Amino acid sequence: MPWRARLPSTVPQWLRLLRGAALSVSALLIAALVVTGLLARSAWSDIRNHSAPQITSATGLYFAINDMDAQLANQLMFGTNPELADDRRTAARIYDERRAQAGVYLRDLSVAAQGDPVAGASVAQAIADYGKYEEGAAHALLLSNQAGHRAGKTDAETLAAYRSATETMRTRLLPQADQLVTANDVAFDTTYNETTDNLSSARIAVLAAGLLLLVVIGVLHVFLTFRFRRIVNPALAAAFLIALGVSITATTQISAQQEHLRVARHDAYDSVVALTRARAVAYDANADESRYLLDQPRAAEHEQHFFEKTQQLMHLPGATIGDYDARADTAMNAYRAKQEDLRFTGFFGDEFRNITFTGERKAAEDAVASYQVYQKDDRRIRALASSGDVTAAIAFCVSYEPGDSNWAFAELDKALQKVIGINTNAYEKASGEGAGSALPGPLGLSGAAALIAALAVIGLRRPLAEFPSTG
Repeated sequence: MPWRARLPSTVPQWLRLLRGAALSVSALLIAALVVTGLLARSAWSDIRNHSAPQITSATGLYFAINDMDAQLANQLMFGTNPELADDRRTAARIYDERRAQAGVYLRDLSVAAQGDPVAGASVAQAIADYGKYEEGAAHALLLSNQAGHRAGKTDAETLAAYRSATETMRTRLLPQADQLVTANDVAFDTTYNETTDNLSSARIAVLAAGLLLLVVIGVLHVFLTFRFRRIVNPALAAAFLIALGVSITATTQISAQQEHLRVARHDAYDSVVALTRARAVAYDANADESRYLLDQPRAAEHEQHFFEKTQQLMHLPGATIGDYDARADTAMNAYRAKQEDLRFTGFFGDEFRNITFTGERKAAEDAVASYQVYQKDDRRIRALASSGDVTAAIAFCVSYEPGDSNWAFAELDKALQKVIGINTNAYEKASGEGAGSALPGPLGLSGAAALIAALAVIGLRRPLAEFPSTG
């Protein structure tokens, strides 16, 4: 004989059925809340301890090796001129600092890549090429010291050694570092998208469980009202109100988690990535100025590389190095007249289209203003070199005196770091708040859901006691 579901035939059976339903749905709601909390906590742990630090290490590596090559070019460019001895020592000191930083970033990336064959292979290749570059750089410096050439008069053998080292940097090491930045940024974005989608599903599950619990408690309360002629069952009424509060609070908390994620990823870290890449590219462009003065037979090539990086930073369609400054002035004047009128793209364009936080717009505008000063100083360097006064071009290029080129570049660097700092602080705030509330909030609501179950049992104790023969 086939099995048939049998509806309860007595009041106690109905009460026990509804009580069991309330307990089951409460358990379901608790499970949904705990899973949601664990999901959010895991995502924040991955973002804060893996994705974001790896991007920081990759962009840091890109920056450090760029400036290493700039300082190598500077040391070779200064030659034995006594008046440039202090500058040469400064370049050597900065080179050693950047070399130490690059070593730390490579170590961090290597540790983070453990267990990931693709990432591990990329980092291993970067380490190998970094070693090759260091070897070539040391050889070029040795030859330069032995030759004892004057500023701007690098001998052919030293120049050939430098070209070999910088070719390794330009064609292998820099693309690898940039690839590591991109790969880790994509991984961060993947975590963000997956977590956002999962939290949307979790919100639906929590809301459905909460609504079902409200229905069960409501039906139970109505049943008691009609069967026992009692208008209000205090325990069940309290359970209903708590269930309503849990449902509303849980969906609000999940939405807040998604908002923390959005702010951390898009409002803040998108700008952090764009600006840290901009800083690294700016250092590479600054190195191209030194290469231009050091390697004069290839001056046109280095000038073109400089302009390519200029366009990466602030792309002005159709611009040439000759009219770039005038076009940049026009673009910024249009922006000041109407902030929505952005006529440039590139890394600065990415930042200006993602300005969110207090003080960020002013800091970004200051960075571009410093960048324009630095660009105009670059034209003076080239004019001095073209006139045949290479020594004066070198002196202006490397000087940190106010009004000189390296002073302008230092101002640009400080301005970029200020905008990066604003966005980094915003990321830390959003991610800290998100991580801090990821699990405690759901666990607190789970406790409230457990209280709902307890109130359902308490609320039915007296009605069931009226049927002693059924237990």
